Amino acid sequence: MDWNGSLAQFTALDLLAVTLLVAAWLLTGWRIEHPSSTRPSVSIIMAQYRREWMRQMVTRQPRIFDASILANLRQGTAFFASASMIALGGGLALLGDTERIASVAADLDLGRDPQIVWEIKLICILLLVANAFLKFVWSHRLFGYCSVLAAAVPNDPDDPDALPRAAQAAEINITAARGFNRGLRSVYFALASGAWLLGPEALLLATALTVTTLWRREFASQSRAALLSRPVPQHGKVTPVTPDAD
Repeated sequence: MDWNGSLAQFTALDLLAVTLLVAAWLLTGWRIEHPSSTRPSVSIIMAQYRREWMRQMVTRQPRIFDASILANLRQGTAFFASASMIALGGGLALLGDTERIASVAADLDLGRDPQIVWEIKLICILLLVANAFLKFVWSHRLFGYCSVLAAAVPNDPDDPDALPRAAQAAEINITAARGFNRGLRSVYFALASGAWLLGPEALLLATALTVTTLWRREFASQSRAALLSRPVPQHGKVTPVTPDAD
């Protein structure tokens, strides 16, 4: 593929829109995971509730409720992983028939761009979907690890290993949730990148709407207000695991 010739098919506005999409995706995720101490995101607030959940699990008998929640979390990640795989398959099939997309776009008066232009636009979407799939798969596996660690917590609350193992399970649970959230953000921005098929202006608008939606849900939503209506539990707090590249 002649990349120089391919890139020449795009305008400066196209390149700007894609750059802003990638920057918005990375920076939004970083800010959500590293908010200020005075205004935590929903993800950070929920991390502390996950620690409290594992702490309460130590004294809960039986622990069927906790096992059920973990099973539901795994089912949720499995569903999104399956959906992402289906989307990848559909996108790859569409990538092999971009000539039809170009003809449809021409019929709708969306432009008569060369076939390579539509292929690159589809590849942009597929890269984000592929990233989402990998995040969901890893999150599913980590929730499985959390289930094993939770099962290893002694039934006796006075056992010296009870709270430390519960804290380990909480950190794995938080890491799994972080991966799940990263996967969701990739899906959001994959949907936004689909607007590029309509042009760079549509991509800029979709990116702005996606960032606004994510920002509101993490920092200005009613659910966040409900979570903060009472002090966030701090019992048994352990040092958070530094976010990795999972």
